[in-house]
Amino acid sequence: MQRTWLTAAVLISSSVVASADDWPQWMGPGRDNVWRETGIVDTFPEGGPKVLWKKPVAGGYAGPAIAGGKVYVTDYVTEANVKIDNFSRNSSSGTERVLCLDEATGELLWKHEYPVTYTISYPAGPRCTPNVDGDRVYTLGAEGNLFCFQTADGKILWSKDLKKEYQCKAALWGYASHPLIDGDKLICVVGTEVAHVAAFDKLTGKEIWTAGKAPEQGYSPPTIIEAAGERQLVLLKPNGVYAVNPETGKVLWETPYGADNGSIIMSPIKVGEYLFVGGYQEKNLLLKLNNDKPGVEIVFRDKPRSAISPINVQPFVADGLIYGFHEKGDLRAVEVPSGKIVWRTPQPVGERQQGSATAFIVKQADRYFLFTETGDLVIGKLSPEGFTEIDRTKLIEPSNFAFGRDVVWCAPAYANQKVFVRNDHEIVAVSLAK
Repeated sequence: MQRTWLTAAVLISSSVVASADDWPQWMGPGRDNVWRETGIVDTFPEGGPKVLWKKPVAGGYAGPAIAGGKVYVTDYVTEANVKIDNFSRNSSSGTERVLCLDEATGELLWKHEYPVTYTISYPAGPRCTPNVDGDRVYTLGAEGNLFCFQTADGKILWSKDLKKEYQCKAALWGYASHPLIDGDKLICVVGTEVAHVAAFDKLTGKEIWTAGKAPEQGYSPPTIIEAAGERQLVLLKPNGVYAVNPETGKVLWETPYGADNGSIIMSPIKVGEYLFVGGYQEKNLLLKLNNDKPGVEIVFRDKPRSAISPINVQPFVADGLIYGFHEKGDLRAVEVPSGKIVWRTPQPVGERQQGSATAFIVKQADRYFLFTETGDLVIGKLSPEGFTEIDRTKLIEPSNFAFGRDVVWCAPAYANQKVFVRNDHEIVAVSLAK
């Protein structure tokens, strides 16, 4: 009898543990925008979900990362006016900070700060979500300051000034390609003519390999796919898309591609045997991946009135479709390989289309959570038939400015049955437990 009770207790305990999950990097633990926890609300309670804590932060577009009971977020402290909508390289000086907070209370556990001069457009703050790997956390600032910290106390284990090391300047909108951890490597978009991408030993910071050249870094995070029986690290740059062997940096294939202002922002997405990328000014490219050896063939390039050109939001693949926000401000579903637009809607952001409308898409069970630029969290359904809103609640106020309107363009994090969001004034933890 006692053994049966103990077995049941262990099973119950294991079930509870399995239902919780951290969010240690951009797009979550699987780097795929899937929230795999259970016990999450079906709709929001009357009056909104419970706010667990709020803590002040300064400016930034970088989303938080949550791991091991800690919250990591980066920001930029300056006296300059950074609430500006511009495409010029105005200069401002201030301090970038890496903050480590207690997940339960929001209390500051440690911080690191360093002076920096911004020479970029949209200068509110850092863009890249911290990346937590065991007892280390990696951060990349808007001007290319790369750090590896000890999670326990914020001790710097190694650091790099990417602009200095790779003899370049920051892209127009700053360093925004979220670094990728692959085995013992930290893979990072670094520069232009010296190298476009580099792999570092994640423990020491020693350079392992470099690959590619580019007129500007671009903003697309590196991603790894499986094709032709091989792992391929796929990278976008302002004048092309290419793949390398992630262990050696050897180029496997490359094809030309271009988008205005170097606006290659999305990470490449694989849809079956196809690879899709899209950039500013309705540029699009669909490639068919070879089955026998690494390589691609072009299915379409810059197909008019087709596909999708994402800006702030990484598209999501489901039901054989690409769901995402087009640069003109509509949420749409796109068929592959035709590029046909199956449906489109300005929801859930608003009643009409607005340029670069933003709502970060995360799948949870059989529905989606979308955090909008208005500071709302929306529960909805995406299907081949369209978008259906289930419920919404206000989490935070928009604090920045773009395209003539107030926005919050910071990706949320979902961890341990909570959502964490930030703007340019505060970071908020909210319970979503059922």
